[in-house]
Amino acid sequence: MYDPAAPLDRASTIPAPWYTDERIVALERRAVFAHSWQVVARVDQLREPGDFVTSVVAGEPVVVVRTEQGDLRAFFNVCRHHAAAVATEPQGKCNSFQCPYHGWTYELSGALRTTPDFDGALDFDKSENGLVPIAVTTWENFVLVNLNADPAPGGARLDDAWSDVVARVAKLELGTLRFFERRSYVLDCNWKVYVDNYLDGGYHVPYAHKSLNTVVDYKEYQIECFANSVRQWSPMRVGRDAETAALRGGQVANYWWIYPNFMINWYEGVMDTNLVVPLGVDRCEVVFDFYFNDVSEAAGKRNRRSIDVGERVQNEDVGLCEAVQRGLGSRAYVSGRLSPRREAGEQLFHRLLHRDLSSAALHEANG
Repeated sequence: MYDPAAPLDRASTIPAPWYTDERIVALERRAVFAHSWQVVARVDQLREPGDFVTSVVAGEPVVVVRTEQGDLRAFFNVCRHHAAAVATEPQGKCNSFQCPYHGWTYELSGALRTTPDFDGALDFDKSENGLVPIAVTTWENFVLVNLNADPAPGGARLDDAWSDVVARVAKLELGTLRFFERRSYVLDCNWKVYVDNYLDGGYHVPYAHKSLNTVVDYKEYQIECFANSVRQWSPMRVGRDAETAALRGGQVANYWWIYPNFMINWYEGVMDTNLVVPLGVDRCEVVFDFYFNDVSEAAGKRNRRSIDVGERVQNEDVGLCEAVQRGLGSRAYVSGRLSPRREAGEQLFHRLLHRDLSSAALHEANG
């Protein structure tokens, strides 16, 4: 039902069942999220030995920790005894991981230290029962894991999917921005609906985001597609909405999407990142982290006003995305044509999905 080879002026979206079929959700976990670099934390959360953050990637519980030696390590957050989580808080600080079920204790390096009341167990080797490692790396202030990459310490490197972004985003000097606040939103839509909305080349901005449209130059909105990422950008202009203009200003707005589910929205002195997390066939969570060049107490009021501007845009998108999800279940819709001027990024997203899902389906069918 989908032709990835169609040129943009003849292209259509992926078909509606890709957004409504539970089998696609399961296949995406295996073929997309388990095979891609996923942002799970910020470097500033893991600065000191013992700092840890937990997350879920492709349905798998994950813990990332800074070891006593200063290394960053990631593991499946699963005790080797009876599978309970060894780290039970979203983030924290510890000297070791102790399973709350039966007290098995692990070093921050993942090595199994103690196994209470386990005398007499034959052919049991502690060295073979440590936490199972996961590949972890960092880029800018982001900590990423990959369930299928080399988990050896120092062996994990961002792959080609991030190469275009790493080189070009360096010019934005993200290191000058500091984390300020996190907000999360749960939407009643498939995660791909949210990504589609992000990648429509500003198509919906004049109709859905009246305030944002006064500062983003819609006619000059540009889309650049790379191998596994999309940059959308627009010159900024003096808008009629004084608050939006004051809090989301500068010369250029930069919007980066990295396959499959991470976005960077950069304005001068202001940035927010979006991580889109699937929660089911028709639910997802979008995690916003807000950064500013000034996070002092004196700047707090202004920064929160800026976040409120972003939240207003987000709330407008929520209504759109949830309406689309309802429409995708209608017998009146199968797929829709793409705008050659606006939706090249969306086509790239659909092609990459088709590549990964069809390859995995074929591999699994062949055993």
